[in-house]
Amino acid sequence: MTSSSIASPAVQASSAPTGQDDDTPTVRGPLLRPALALFACLSLVTGVLYPLAVTGVAQSVFPQQAAGSIVRDPAGNAVGSRLIGQNFTDPAHFWGRPSATAPMPYNAGASGGSNQGPTNPALADAVKARIEALRAADPGNTAPVPVDLVTASASGLDPHISMAAARYQAARVARARGLPQERVDALVRSHTEAPLLPWLGEAGVNVLTLNLALDAVR
Repeated sequence: MTSSSIASPAVQASSAPTGQDDDTPTVRGPLLRPALALFACLSLVTGVLYPLAVTGVAQSVFPQQAAGSIVRDPAGNAVGSRLIGQNFTDPAHFWGRPSATAPMPYNAGASGGSNQGPTNPALADAVKARIEALRAADPGNTAPVPVDLVTASASGLDPHISMAAARYQAARVARARGLPQERVDALVRSHTEAPLLPWLGEAGVNVLTLNLALDAVR
């Protein structure tokens, strides 16, 4: 037997498995630097440049909407937003859709519905109480009560009511203000907003802007 066919103990020891493949990649310094550079670049683009670009375009093209659709009174004071309803209870104002937000109606920090199903007795009781309140505020009105005046919206923040709901309240508002109903009806028509698309949704009346217009009538 020749000496070349017999491996020495040292060679056998060095060729024994070590528990890790020689081809297994390891993270070393040269790989860490591009990873950090890519992270910084993406953070700059998606966290700074993109938000600034979107904000700039929005404020340039839609300045009123980008600022929250704030509504101001004739004196220039902010009185609300066109996107969030308010809890009007004065008979001389139009009332909006009921709100189930807590701890107060139209709480933008707790948007949500009542989650009461149509077979829930609590919903039936709430609707009955709302109908009675509307009848009590306008006893001579025998017209059917529009559904959006007695049921809360899913968000609890709906700023609009249907044209039917506005027409139902017009006589009460006119009487409370001592105005001809034709004048109130004209204001309702002028504050009716068409849907975004003719086949998508229906026309609605923004309650806040309508009530502000009523308050401006002398």
